Order: sequence, then structure tokens, then C-alpha cells
Amino acid sequence: MNIFQNKHVLITGHTGFKGSWLSAWLSQLGAKVIGLSDRIPTEPAHYELIKSNIVNDFRIDIKDAEVVYNTIHEAMPDFVFHLAAQPLVLESYKDPLNTFNTNAIGTANILDSLRRTNNRCIAIMITSDKCYDNVEQTYGYCETDRLGGKDPYSGSKGAAEMVIRSYVESFFKKSESNVRIAVGRAGNVIGGGDWASYRIVPDCVRAWSKREKAEIRNPHSTRPWQHVLEPLSGYVSLAVSLSQNIDLNGEAFNFGPPSRQNHTVEELVNELTNYWLGADWVDKSENNDSPHEAGLLNLNCDKALHTLGWKTTLNFKETARWIGEWYRTFYEKGPKDAATLTWSQIDEYMKFAQERNSFKLD
Repeated sequence: MNIFQNKHVLITGHTGFKGSWLSAWLSQLGAKVIGLSDRIPTEPAHYELIKSNIVNDFRIDIKDAEVVYNTIHEAMPDFVFHLAAQPLVLESYKDPLNTFNTNAIGTANILDSLRRTNNRCIAIMITSDKCYDNVEQTYGYCETDRLGGKDPYSGSKGAAEMVIRSYVESFFKKSESNVRIAVGRAGNVIGGGDWASYRIVPDCVRAWSKREKAEIRNPHSTRPWQHVLEPLSGYVSLAVSLSQNIDLNGEAFNFGPPSRQNHTVEELVNELTNYWLGADWVDKSENNDSPHEAGLLNLNCDKALHTLGWKTTLNFKETARWIGEWYRTFYEKGPKDAATLTWSQIDEYMKFAQERNSFKLD
């Protein structure tokens, strides 16, 4: 696990939900983490709980090409994890132009900065499971399926994929390139410390913390729910494999649970109520006038299993328990105890992964 020891690891979007957990994990593995983000996106924020001295923190808008280049050129990172994004489907309807500029052009700015700097670097570009042209088929989408999207968020992630592919084929597969690129696709990530709007778990805990019923818009929608550490383990495993195998340069990988482990929103919320006294919810699907969101989304993750030796570690009930315990700790005991639980869940996750042979980090 010492491949990241004393390495300079740049994480874009490090102040966000996934980025803050990844920052904590990589710092625990001995990395020197450099974070790029334009702001802290929520209040409260998981990043504020765990930041201490683990991250060299830069406030940068990834839409600003020259500032991005200057920062990357100065940092000369050994690894890059690009997570910065406008991550919300409903927000993309409100501000589609910013969504496309952030998710597609922002990605291009990161890639072009890596191209211009050309130091020896492994870069994992994170898009989304929503990059696929989702026709709500029952079998899982695999990495060769058509990309696209009906809503601006999904379209922006499909566009980011096209940007990545063009840079890989035009620049990063050339013999003179010192940069290796791979793509990670995952979605429906849940875990402690997420307070974003329009997400099922934060919406529930906000309501329950005020002793209110959670309002559920789409209780019958089915998703491949996974704890935040699951896709992060995939991204980290991919970075390790890419550093060892140049044949993975330019490849994309899905990260998620087996399709048989997919669950409805209703099942997830009911499981979470076991960890919150008096928790309840109300079905608002008949009054739901929100823009279109897919009802069914499955991923086929066989490529990650067979190529990287990666699979999810936690089952559905373990995922719900970890989330319920994290938020209960935050609201009943306070932020410091919740931060401590973050570190202990990372330790416990790595222990489980080793016991269950879920992935390798060496």
C-alpha cells in the first residue's frame, strides 16, 4: 500500500463529499495531498471536519485554464484524481451552461494542463454512470455502450468523456507523453458527510434531525447504491494498476455493486430509519413536478473485476449501518466525533477489503 507514500497527489474537488473522503484516505496512505476547489460547497461540510493539516489547499475555478495550468505546473503531481464537477442533475436544469462549462470545459482544462506540463503522472478522470445514454434497460451498461444523456448533467458527463477520449488519442498515447490517463465511472454514492441538496440521504437526515418526515420524490427508482469508499477504492486501484500497466492508458472502468444488489429508494430509506429514532418518510411521487430523472440504472462492472481484481466490499445493510451511524454520531455527539468516525471507517474498510479480497493497493 506504499505506492502513495510521499507522493504528490492532486485532487480536484477535494472540498466536496467524495473528494474529502479521498483526501482523508490518501493522506492516511502517506500521500502529500494538493487540493484544487473553487469553494466549500455545503454547510456543514465533511471537508471542514477532516481537513486539519492533510491538504495543501488551493481555491481555484477549473474553468480558468491558465490558473489551472500554473497550479499543476508548479505542483508537478505524481497522481491526479479529477473529481471537480457540478454534480447535481436538478441543478443542471437550473444552470445548464455552468454545468457544461464546469464538467466538459473544466475537464479539458485539467487535461490540457497535464499535456503542457508533461511530467510523469497518472491521472484518473472521474465522470459518472450517467454518462451513458440511459434507455433504462434491465441489464447493466458496460464501458463500450453508447454515451449521452437526456438531461444537462448527463449530457455534460458524456461530453467530458468525448473530451477525454480526444486528448488521449491525440496526445497521451504518443511516445513523447509522460502522462497516463484512465476514466472512472460510478454513481449513486452515499455515505456520511454528504450535505448536498437534492440527494436522498442528506434530504432524509436534514428532515430527521428536525424531527420531520422526509419527503421522497421517487421511492420506486432503482439505483446501484454504494458507500463512498467503494468507488474511491476503485479509483485508487485503477491508479495503481495504470502505474504498472501502460496497456490501461485511455481505458474506462465502471465501479459499482453487482446488479443483483441494486435497491430502490424506498428500500434504502427504510433501512436508514433503523438507525434514527422516530425517523419516517412520506411518498411525494404523485406531487413530483421535478424534471426528468431516470427510474432505472444498472452498471456492468465485470471489466473492473477481471482486469483490476476489484469488487465492492460492503453489502447493502453494512452500507446503511455505516451511514446511519455516521450521521447519528454527527448530530448526537458532534463534528469531532464524526471526524474520528471517518478515520475509523477508512481503517475498517481497508481491513474488510483485505479479508474479503476486494481490491489491491500494491
